[in-house]
Amino acid sequence: MDHKIYILIVEDELEVMDALVKDLENFEAFFPVETANDTREAQEVIDYIIDHGHRIGLILCDHVLPGKNGVDLLIDLQSNEDTIKSKKVLVTGQAGHEDTILAINKANLDHYISKPWTEEGLQEVVRNQLTDYVIENEKNLLSYMQILDAEKLSEAMRTKKMTDH
Repeated sequence: MDHKIYILIVEDELEVMDALVKDLENFEAFFPVETANDTREAQEVIDYIIDHGHRIGLILCDHVLPGKNGVDLLIDLQSNEDTIKSKKVLVTGQAGHEDTILAINKANLDHYISKPWTEEGLQEVVRNQLTDYVIENEKNLLSYMQILDAEKLSEAMRTKKMTDH
């Protein structure tokens, strides 16, 4: 694989970010994890990753951030051709109904995780979102079998073979 698929965590509370990174360390060998403390830094990280020929497969974003909030960032990313296909997950304990609805409607939010989360719950969401991302965007699904949803990947490979004939 020439290009890498990154997980980006946007979170301003250091303890929360550390907990997210720790809970996702199983994915790190296949999906490098990058972090940002605010939306400005997130945009810099995204630009760096894209400029180096890689992609963002999953963005885990807090809602309440210094400066621009997480929902606004996710909406911006939805209108960018480099990040429109990225899976977007809001991880927050503070978004109100209006903000959540806005994220769903305007940012094409893929999932919502409320704080506090469980490690197993977070990993399940990440596994599902990344599985969907690679099925939609990668040709070689075999290399992801040991880390993602093998059953779903197998089904996608069978379906792809049938449509290729």
